[in-house]
Amino acid sequence: MESQTAPKKPAAGKAALLWRFLKGSKRFYIGAILCAVAITFLDMLTPQIIRVTVDNVLDTKPLNLPQFLQPLLNLVGGVEGLKQNLWMIAVAVVAVALVIALFRFGNMTLTAKASETLVQSMRNQLFSHIQRLPFSWHMKNQTGDIIQRCTSDVEMIRNFVTDQLMQVLRVVVLLTLSLSFMISMNLKLSVVAMVSIPIVVSYSVFFHQRIGKRFTECDENEGILSTIAQENLTGVRVVRAFGREKYEKDRFDKQNEHYTNLWVKLCRTLSYFWGLGDGVSMLQVMLVIVLGSSLCVKGEMTSGELISFISYNAMLTWPVRSLGRMISEMSKAGVSIDRLSYIMASEAEKDKPDATTPPLDGEIRYENVSFSYDEEHPILENVSFTIPAGSTFAILGSTGSGKSTLMHLLNRLYDLPAENGRITIGGVDVADMKAAWLREHVGMVLQEPFLFSRTIGENIGITRRDMTLSDIRQAAEIACIADTVDELTKGYDTIVGERGVTLSGGQKQRTAIARMLTQKTPIMVFDDSLSAVDAQTDLLIRTRLKERMKDATVILISHRVTTLMQADQILVLDKGRAVQLGSHEELVQQEGIYKQIYELQMSRQEEEVGA
Repeated sequence: MESQTAPKKPAAGKAALLWRFLKGSKRFYIGAILCAVAITFLDMLTPQIIRVTVDNVLDTKPLNLPQFLQPLLNLVGGVEGLKQNLWMIAVAVVAVALVIALFRFGNMTLTAKASETLVQSMRNQLFSHIQRLPFSWHMKNQTGDIIQRCTSDVEMIRNFVTDQLMQVLRVVVLLTLSLSFMISMNLKLSVVAMVSIPIVVSYSVFFHQRIGKRFTECDENEGILSTIAQENLTGVRVVRAFGREKYEKDRFDKQNEHYTNLWVKLCRTLSYFWGLGDGVSMLQVMLVIVLGSSLCVKGEMTSGELISFISYNAMLTWPVRSLGRMISEMSKAGVSIDRLSYIMASEAEKDKPDATTPPLDGEIRYENVSFSYDEEHPILENVSFTIPAGSTFAILGSTGSGKSTLMHLLNRLYDLPAENGRITIGGVDVADMKAAWLREHVGMVLQEPFLFSRTIGENIGITRRDMTLSDIRQAAEIACIADTVDELTKGYDTIVGERGVTLSGGQKQRTAIARMLTQKTPIMVFDDSLSAVDAQTDLLIRTRLKERMKDATVILISHRVTTLMQADQILVLDKGRAVQLGSHEELVQQEGIYKQIYELQMSRQEEEVGA
C-alpha cells in the first residue's frame, strides 16, 4: 500500500478548506485580530510621547504632531502643561503600557481559544470523513500515514493559522502605521528603512519552493516511520515469535536515519535562509542609525525624531526578519493542507438518491458477478448462484479464489460496477439499498476478528446501544465463549487488551461471533471465522446456531469440510469461477475439487485418530 499525496491545489482551494476547518473558531480569531490591531496602534504612541518630550518639552522646537494625536495633547494643557507637570508624561507611558497589557491578555486568551477550537474542528471533520470513506480507500492507504496526517499535519496547520497567519496580519498593520509615522518625520531615512523589505520578499520567494519540497519529503517519510512503528507495536507477538527483533530494529533504524538526514538537509536550507535574513535586517538597522545620525547632525532631523524613528525601525526589524520565516512556514503549512486535502477530497460512500430499506429476509441471488480490485487481476468471473431464504449455504475454495470477495460485495464493502452483474436480496439490488441499512441486517464475522481494547462485554455489546447483560450472555452462550468468560476473575468486565491480545485465536473468533449474533440479523456470514476453534466446538456452535437462529440465512466460508458438510448447499470456487454447486451428498459423488478435498481431509483425520 502506497501513501497517497494530494495533487497541488490552487490557493483558492487551500483557502476554502482552511475556511471550512475554521468553523466555530472564526469569532475568536476575529477578536484576537482586533486586539492585535489595538496593540500595534498603541505601540505607536510611546515613540511619539518620547519625541514630543525630547523636542518640545525639554527643548523648544516647533510642535510637529500627527493630527489625530493633537486632541490628546490639548487635554493636558498642551506643551506648556507638560512642561509644568512632567509626571504626566510618565503617567501617559504607564497608562499606554497598561492598556497594551489588557489588550495583549485578550489577544492571548482569544488566540488560545481559537487555536484549540480549530484543532477540535479539524480532528472532528477528519475523523468523521475518514469513517465514511469506502473500504477500498482504507486498503490503499497505510494506517500510520493516515495517523500522521491527522496529528502532525493538523498541528502544523494550527501553528500556521495561530502564529504565522496572525503574525502576517500584525506585520501588515505594523508596517502601515510605522511607515506612515516614519515618512512623516523623514522621507529619505524612510526610503533607506524600506529598501530591505523587497529584498526580504525576493529571497523568501526564492527559498519558498525549496523549503516546501524538502518539507514534503520529511512529512511523507515521517508517515512511513509511523507506519513501521505502528505495525511493530500491534504485531509485537509475531515479531517475537519469529525472532525478528533485530530485522525490524534494523529496518526502523534505516528509515529513521533516512528521515533524520532529510530533516538535516531541510535545516541546512533553513539555516541559509534565516542567516541571510538576519544579515539583511542587521545591515538595515546599521544604515538607519548611521544615516539618521548624519541627518541629525546636519539639522535635517531633530534628536526626538531620530529617537522616535529608531524606535519605529526597531519595531519593524523583527517583523521584517520574521517575514521570511513566515513564508517558509507557509510552505510547510501548504504541504500539510495538501495532505489533509487528500483525505477530505476523497469521495465518501454515497447512497443513491432513491435508496431503499427493504426487508432482507428473502433469497440472495448472485447474477453473472465479475469483479477485480485492479484491471490486471480478475478475482471473480461470471459467478451465479442462489441462496434460499433461511437456508445454510457454504462456500469452499482455495486461498485467493474469491470467497471473501463475494461477501464483501454482499454488504457493499466494495461496490459492484453495474456492468459486472448484480446481487439481489428479496429481488432488490443491494446497490439500490442504503448501505447502513444493508450492513445492519447482514451480520459478518471476518477472517481476522478485530477486538477493541475494552472489556469483553463491551466488545460483544458494541453493535447496539440498548444492549443488556442478558443479551450479551445469550450471544456468548451460542458462540461457546460464555464458560470461558465465567472463569475469568472479572467476567465480562475483563479488559481484552489491544486487538484482543490477551485472548487466544479461538477465543477472539468466538467473541467476534457473539458480537455479530447480538445484531440478530436475518443474514449471517461466517468468513472462515471458525478456523481457530477445535472441531468439537465448531460443531457445537453450528448446532446452537441452527437451533436458535433457524430463520436466519447462514453463509459459511471455510477450508474445513466438516464445517460445511451440513449445509443445504455448497458452492465450490476455483480461480474466481463457480465450478461445483450442490449438497455434500451430491458433491462427494462427483469427480472434482470438493471430493478431492473431502477425501484428503478425512484421510488425515483418520491418521490422527489412529496415531
